[in-house]
Amino acid sequence: MSGEESAGAGIAGSSVEAVFREERGRLLASLVHRFGDLDLAEEVASEAIEAALVHWPTDGVPTRPGAWLLTTARRRAVDRLRRDRVLATRLAVLQAEAERADHAPPADADRDLPDDRLALFFTCAHPALAAQDRGALTLRFLAGLTTAEVARAYLVPSATMAQRLVRAKRKIRDARIPFRVPGADELPERLPTVLQAIYSVFTEGYAASSGPDLQRTDLAEEAIRLARILRRLLPAEREVAGLLGLMLLIHARRAARTGPDGGIVLLDDQDRTRWDHPMIDEGRGLVVVALTGRAPGPYGVQAAIAALHDEAPELASTDWPQVVALYDVLLGLVPSPVVALNRAAAVAMRDGPGAGLALLDELADDPRLRGYHLYPATRADLLRRLGRLDEAAAAYRQALTLVGTEPERAHLRRRLESVTTD
Repeated sequence: MSGEESAGAGIAGSSVEAVFREERGRLLASLVHRFGDLDLAEEVASEAIEAALVHWPTDGVPTRPGAWLLTTARRRAVDRLRRDRVLATRLAVLQAEAERADHAPPADADRDLPDDRLALFFTCAHPALAAQDRGALTLRFLAGLTTAEVARAYLVPSATMAQRLVRAKRKIRDARIPFRVPGADELPERLPTVLQAIYSVFTEGYAASSGPDLQRTDLAEEAIRLARILRRLLPAEREVAGLLGLMLLIHARRAARTGPDGGIVLLDDQDRTRWDHPMIDEGRGLVVVALTGRAPGPYGVQAAIAALHDEAPELASTDWPQVVALYDVLLGLVPSPVVALNRAAAVAMRDGPGAGLALLDELADDPRLRGYHLYPATRADLLRRLGRLDEAAAAYRQALTLVGTEPERAHLRRRLESVTTD
């Protein structure tokens, strides 16, 4: 084996999957920057992975797998361009436009872009794209989520999400949207969608939508890393500080959220000494930044809620009145059924399960919650606390039909067993 190869000759699929999950965003961003076409970039990236599946099991995993994948993908792209004159002509126009943009004077000569992926994040948040498509496109192509995972994040069917992604890619191609970081005058318009996309990546990492594990730590840490980059680029944007603080305050609990068997450990039962307290301190400092000045944004408010949870020595001593008050503010900023669901759960802690259940019942007909397993799961927990065990069992069964990960499924089965009498 050459020096470019490691000793992993006998490990194939799992290693490729892990490397590709880590490198996919960088790979696509580099290919898009070079060739200006998202479809082409995605196709040759997939071909590079297929080549890795063939070569790595026998040759070993390269010491620089990302570089290996990029070199292979670039060669495949060049070969395809040589064969397809129409594609080559169209991409030549795009390349010329990109080169002109590269030579144009920057809006801020001191601003540096530390990662090509950030340019692609802003491209996916371009105002020419439909609002509902921007975050979805970012999740699919920057974070590497599957279409089904993106669909679950947005609470829509997979087929609907697939159509949105195709439409968004077509719009980027037909409108010749440039792959670059926007100027200072464009940032306010595009920043909220970028923040939403990064947080959606984190959410998928914090609570995976499917698979054997509750958490996908790689995704959560990738979202935090991207938020740190954005924070360095935009230090005056309070919502960037709010988003980073929110993710740090939640991610600080990661070690205590699962038991030795990978099962869920609820907040009330977590060993809070296992929380990452330096991370909590950093997050709390960012909350102060996010809430200082004019009216706060939604990420700053959510970060403040997370800080209240992290500051409490136990669940019962959490400042629930303040949590509910913050949810009231958040619901005014983001009138979402998921926010309303979380507020109902907080009201149940402040005023009792009956009060929370009444609020949940008001959300029963909202179509956006029909595929969201936490709605029936939360309702089941409140019914259980009220002693309405038959209704709780029915709600747990409904949640089991919707849940995506095995740890959550096992937790719901245990709860179902606890309310089911022989």
